This record gives sequence, structure tokens and C-alpha cells, in this order.
Amino acid sequence: MTTATKKKAAEAAASAPPADGVPSQIAYLTRVLKTPTIGRVWEELADHARDENWSHEEYLAAVLGRQLADRESAGTIMRIRTAHFPAVKTLEDFNLDHPPSLRRDVLAHLATGMFVPKAENVILLGPPGIGKTHIAIGLGAKAAYAGYSVLFDTASNWITRLSTAHHAGQLETELKKIRRYKLIIIDEVGYIPFDQDAANLFFQLIASRYEQGSVMVTSNLPFGKAHMFARICA
Repeated sequence: MTTATKKKAAEAAASAPPADGVPSQIAYLTRVLKTPTIGRVWEELADHARDENWSHEEYLAAVLGRQLADRESAGTIMRIRTAHFPAVKTLEDFNLDHPPSLRRDVLAHLATGMFVPKAENVILLGPPGIGKTHIAIGLGAKAAYAGYSVLFDTASNWITRLSTAHHAGQLETELKKIRRYKLIIIDEVGYIPFDQDAANLFFQLIASRYEQGSVMVTSNLPFGKAHMFARICA
């Protein structure tokens, strides 16, 4: 018997249904269905269901609810991790009185995350030190908790990433990869001036997401100087 044949035989034996016994059957089924939470909690919830005289439907709902909650929690943790936030910041921790010009009603609306499925864009403008990055991370985290994929980076790092792909002849592939994210955050636009090549790459990044996904930009440029990328992001 070859090594490959032995491996297949071992895998088949591991996935074969148990001969008898309800606990063994449930363990097998939850393993095949990839529902480990159900495999872990079904017995505990069954005891609770008997004590509380739950109906079969109530018990089933409780078991499935635990599996869904754990899966969503794991998914949220993964989305936060892959967003590459420089730090985890929340809107709840932000001092709303710090920037006097902050529109709380607008921030509250953005915090709902409704702009993400609509592929709408957000531009946060203001001088350094007022918390634009904090707000952007907080809004990005809200989107991640709502189930949307997010990717954060500074403008200079975005340009470096695209420039590397461009010189490798992989720009379209890289832009396609970035389009998989429902929201990308471009921090510190204007902190370092773009040369012509960088401006062209920035334009291609924004244009590639038109009606495909949301872009959030933070910038310290005054409104008059920010009008160009404001039009691009509109």
C-alpha cells in the first residue's frame, strides 16, 4: 500500500460514521458539518432543556444560536485582525468635544455603516491632531463588526504597495485583490505630497472601486486643496 493510499484510508476511517451511540453520532455529525460549537454545547443545553421543559424547537434554536454566535465572533476577530489597524480604537472612546467642528449627527449616521453596502465614500478633513485617524479606525471597526471586510493603511503605504505591483506587471491583479474588501481606509492623504506617478496610482485605486466598494480618506489638506480627490471620490 502506497503512502497516499494509507493516508486516504486513515482519512476515511476518521470520517466514517460511528457504529452506535447518540453522543458518538452527534460528535461525528458536528465534525463533518464543521459545527464545533454544537459538538461542545449540545449536551449541556440538552440538560438545561430538560430542566426547563423546552420544546424541541426551542432546543434546536438554542443550539444553532450558540453556533452562530461563536462563528460570528470568530469572523469579527478575523476581520479586525486582517484590517491591519495600527491600533484598535473605538468611537465610544473618542472625545466628541475635542474637535468643535465635528458634526455629531453625521458621525452617528456613519457609525451605522450603511454607507458600506451602498459603496459610498467618506472624506475626513481637518488639521493634524484632531483625531481623524481615530475616527477612521473607529468607523472601520464598526464596519468590521457589522460583517464587512476592511483594509487600512496610510496613503504612502498604499502607493508603495501599488507601485511595487505596477513595476512587477501585477497592478490589475493587485487592484482586483483590493476590490475584495468592502471598505478600504486611506489615512494621511496630503501628509506627503504625491508626485505624478503616485497621483496616477492613487487615481487608479479610487477609480477601480467605483460602485464596487467604499473608500474612506483622511487628510489634513484644507478643503480648497482637497477638492481634487473629493471629486474623484464622489
